[in-house]
Amino acid sequence: MNNKKLEIATMGGGCFWCTEAIFQEVNGVQKVISGYTGGNAPGKPTYREVCSGLTGHAEVVQITFDNKIITYEDILLIFMTSHDPTTINRQGADTGTQYRSVIYYHDKTQKEIAGLVLKEVAPYYEQAIVTEISPLGTFYEAEEYHQDYYRNNPTQGYCSAVISPKLSKLRKMHADKIKKVKV
Repeated sequence: MNNKKLEIATMGGGCFWCTEAIFQEVNGVQKVISGYTGGNAPGKPTYREVCSGLTGHAEVVQITFDNKIITYEDILLIFMTSHDPTTINRQGADTGTQYRSVIYYHDKTQKEIAGLVLKEVAPYYEQAIVTEISPLGTFYEAEEYHQDYYRNNPTQGYCSAVISPKLSKLRKMHADKIKKVKV
C-alpha cells in the first residue's frame, strides 16, 4: 500500500529555468513542470507571446511534492529565499510582468499558508515583499525545450551565470532539504 500524499504548488519568481532547477534538487519533490499562468489572453500562450508582456501570464513552475517528506510551508520558504521577492516584475536582468514574484494557491489552505510565510520572512528583507498571492487559473505547460532546461544545458551562459549561483545558495541555506546523491 502506498501512503504517499502528493500535492501541487505553483509559483513564479523570475525565469522558470531558475525556479525549476532549484526545486528539482529538493527532497520530496517528484516533478517540476515549467509553464505559464495568470494571464488573460485567450488560448494557450507561447513563450514568445508571454515574453512580449501582452498576455499577462507569468513564467511559473508547477511542483508535485510528497507532503510526508516536505511541507508546502517548506516549499514556500525555499521559494522565498531563492529569488528577490522585493522587486516588482524583475529578477536580476530579467524584466517584465512575466517575471513577477507570485504564489498561485490551489485551495484556501495554501492561500492561508502563503500569507503566513510572507509575514514570517518579511523581517529578513530591507524592502517590502511584493510577492502576489493569487488563485491559480489555467496552467499551461511551456514548450518542451523549456523543460529540464538547466539539466540539459548546464554550461549555457545563462545557466552558468544565473542558475548555478542560485543552486549554490540553495545548497547552503537549505542543505537539510536537498536530495541525497546516490553513489
